[in-house]
Amino acid sequence: MARVIDDSMVEPVARALLGAVDVDGGATDEQRAVIAAIVRGYWERPDLALDTLDPLDPDGAAAVITADAHRTRVRELMVLLELCRHPVSEVQVRRVDEYAAAFGQTGPGLGLARTLVREGAEHAMADYSRYVGDVEAVMAEPTLRDQYSAVLDAPDPELAARLGVLHDLPVGTLGYEYVEFYERNGLTLPGDDPNMPAVFVAHDMCHVIAGYEPTGQGEIALGAMQVAVADTDAHWVGFLGNLAVHEAGFLSSASLVAKTATLTREGAPEMLARAMWRGSRCSGDFTTADHLAIADVPLSEVRDRFGVPPLES
Repeated sequence: MARVIDDSMVEPVARALLGAVDVDGGATDEQRAVIAAIVRGYWERPDLALDTLDPLDPDGAAAVITADAHRTRVRELMVLLELCRHPVSEVQVRRVDEYAAAFGQTGPGLGLARTLVREGAEHAMADYSRYVGDVEAVMAEPTLRDQYSAVLDAPDPELAARLGVLHDLPVGTLGYEYVEFYERNGLTLPGDDPNMPAVFVAHDMCHVIAGYEPTGQGEIALGAMQVAVADTDAHWVGFLGNLAVHEAGFLSSASLVAKTATLTREGAPEMLARAMWRGSRCSGDFTTADHLAIADVPLSEVRDRFGVPPLES
């Protein structure tokens, strides 16, 4: 997959991102660390020092960033940075809104921080749930979405058994490694846990293929990689969910424990940027594949099929 931001646009985009977080005395350390990691690790410009760049204001950014695809990616990155400010402030929300207006940009997630600041976590969770409802079918495992598209009222032993039998496949196949992922991390197979099983099957198959464990850093990295694989609303909403749980800390449930400021952890911004780099190098979208149909294929072959770069590349 081609990287969305062209090489010639890296510097102006970096300047626009710096302008978007230049509020309340300037960018936070976390925001600057995330921008710097993306510049170095995703856009591969280690020569571009943030301290040497003059921030672009909304009008200046709109004058030089004119392609719709570039504007969409910049808007998404500004939302990421918005959610990396703790606490998210009214002035930060207004600043990002100014850039979105100058770009003529709307889209899922742009109002999340605004709602969080002005109405609280409960309303922000409701906003996110509406975004998920719009893309839920796309996010679900293809062969399960018709029967298991909604939250289960009770455990479904048939579904759990259908997934558990994947562990009988040869060691190293996608299906075997999928069940190993659950056992290694002390997770309950969908079907045993009545929470949107089709979504979690596809999501965790992507964890296995990408190689990220279900830590806060790993969840954010997986979401970032998916957005870089294909810049779709479904991938963006999925990434917003990762950020809402593990960075902004307003999304939680019986199976999700909300955290804040995961990207302040050592190496986390670099992991995020590297995930975006890996996603941009994939040759196909492994996230929307029929994973159960290829469960008997060796994981290494699945990664080769979609051109997934090694995790430690």
